[in-house]
Amino acid sequence: MISRSSSSRPHDAQWIKSTRSTNNGHCVEMRLSRQTVAVRDSKNPDGAELTFPATAFGAFLAALKNR
Repeated sequence: MISRSSSSRPHDAQWIKSTRSTNNGHCVEMRLSRQTVAVRDSKNPDGAELTFPATAFGAFLAALKNR
């Protein structure tokens, strides 16, 4: 299941982005936990985020690597 939320975010959550990202604001940021991976647009940090089960996100990344 994928959920989209813009509220009830933990205050201590650490958002990360790729070390290959530039400072032009066109980045996707991720917040990791044991259970989920949240993704948001760095241009709109207060906007909505997509939250994926960690296993589903791992499968998504594996599929990208195999392309």
